[in-house]
Amino acid sequence: MKTKIASPTKALIVGGIVASLFSVFLVAPALAADTLVNSQPLVQPVDIPDVAPLPFTGAAAATFTIPTTMVNLALTPNQGVVGDPFVVSGTGLPSSTSVQLTWGTSTGTWVTDVEPSSVNYTGISFTKVTVNMATVTTDASGAFSYSSKVPADFGGVHDIYAVVNGAAVGHTGYQINRTLTVTPTSGPIGTPITVTYTGMGASLYTAGGAVHYDNLYAGEEQAIWTRGVGKVVIYASGPRGIHYVNVGNAIGFTYLNVIQSPIPYTNGGSVAFNVTSDKGISTPTETFPAKVTPTSNLHTTLTNTGLDPNTQGVMTLSKTTGPILTKVNVKTAKVVDGIYQLVWSTVVGNRVNCPTSTCWAFSSIPLGSATVVNGASSNDVTIPDNLGGWHVIQMMKGNVIEAQTPFYVQESIMPFYDSTGKQTGLGIATFDPSTAPDVIAKGQAGIPATSFKAGEDFTISIKGVGWTQLDNTLAVTYDNSYIGYGCGFNSNGYMVVRLKATGVPGTHIIDFHPLLYTNQPSFANTPYGMLPVLSSDRDFPGLALGYQVPSFHFAIKVTR
Repeated sequence: MKTKIASPTKALIVGGIVASLFSVFLVAPALAADTLVNSQPLVQPVDIPDVAPLPFTGAAAATFTIPTTMVNLALTPNQGVVGDPFVVSGTGLPSSTSVQLTWGTSTGTWVTDVEPSSVNYTGISFTKVTVNMATVTTDASGAFSYSSKVPADFGGVHDIYAVVNGAAVGHTGYQINRTLTVTPTSGPIGTPITVTYTGMGASLYTAGGAVHYDNLYAGEEQAIWTRGVGKVVIYASGPRGIHYVNVGNAIGFTYLNVIQSPIPYTNGGSVAFNVTSDKGISTPTETFPAKVTPTSNLHTTLTNTGLDPNTQGVMTLSKTTGPILTKVNVKTAKVVDGIYQLVWSTVVGNRVNCPTSTCWAFSSIPLGSATVVNGASSNDVTIPDNLGGWHVIQMMKGNVIEAQTPFYVQESIMPFYDSTGKQTGLGIATFDPSTAPDVIAKGQAGIPATSFKAGEDFTISIKGVGWTQLDNTLAVTYDNSYIGYGCGFNSNGYMVVRLKATGVPGTHIIDFHPLLYTNQPSFANTPYGMLPVLSSDRDFPGLALGYQVPSFHFAIKVTR
């Protein structure tokens, strides 16, 4: 169901170390966590799916001057939503003259600081651009008329100029309003619901939308890279009957009286969803973003520090991405013959004790030895059960690196096995109240189960959680209500969250979403921090850096 959202009027850069589970034989000083060294806007990946190009011709307009007085162009109507027809016309212009019509818009991106020891999220940035809309010719009386449709673009007011010989001779503005589409509008508990919100803007107060389900905050959506079109998926929850999906303008949480603000056209919308039945729980799933081409080759733990300046060594991997415990063949070439160590470059630490004590430091985990003969070697290694994200496999002799290459560790759901090796569960388990060291090491995850009495505590376990501000935490929602987040840094990528089974008997939905961590280190002008990023599969800074942070979907049964 699609609703147009009425608009009553017309109306940048925004922005404690624990013992490792593995042997650590090399620890180097960490970079200061709160020092920005390489903060810059990211280049948007070109292959993010379903992104509209720059509107109309897409060609940048030539520079033109804007005089203090111009003809007021006519626009009928002067506001609408993507796809609506409109006509722009003018009179009193030079007769029988070619006129260039231009359209004002923006481009947007995320801003990060990529360091060897982490990635800092530092905000968003918008740049105003002007594109050629169309070329028209006035008649003998100096009039013209041009018909078109509203392009898929950022919401808000877009300047339209009529330009002759490098100077604007006429001006008007078109306001793009918002639409909310929810599909499907009925289905059983657990139905994926696609929520599409068009006309999101290119400024701090207009660039975000808050998604709610029955007035419960499900998370945030952005359209910074997707030119004002936000598209997210939530899952139907609650008892049988009518529920409401609504989206409102937000810098995190909804601006509830936006109708009284300078941007009343961002006033949101609501669509009903009918929960038809409860078909029971489903198998936990993980959904990764579309595989896009990174636009930066900067990777954490990849530096020239310790690299032999004379090495010609080259390292290649049979796989460059995968979850913990992935088997990888490591080949090297052009390395001086001899015996070397293969090591895993990572970090160890936490953000909680920052910056009053050591935050985190580089560490290395042994992967085995390698014998180079005739300049080459081939060895199988196992990716450690450790932090996720970007790491580097290195070939070393002593403290000198002869070859190295990155590997990306994907987050995954923790499987449970019995004594025979048979899988008995995935992610969800009872809560074990014991404080024995081995139980604490497992986050107090107990026996695998998916059915719990109301009021009973349970756990969900994830492996391969990272440590940067892009991937060290996951936001948790229960029946589309944001209840908090879990972190995997201090526990070396092993994150176990403790939840309580609540609600009426039946199926209940738990989702984990990526989150932009902004608590420590914290920087000014970093909107959307500490919230579920529902649009992370298409609009998330990590995509430009090769991060593939998934969303996880779980379901439990609550009994009396």
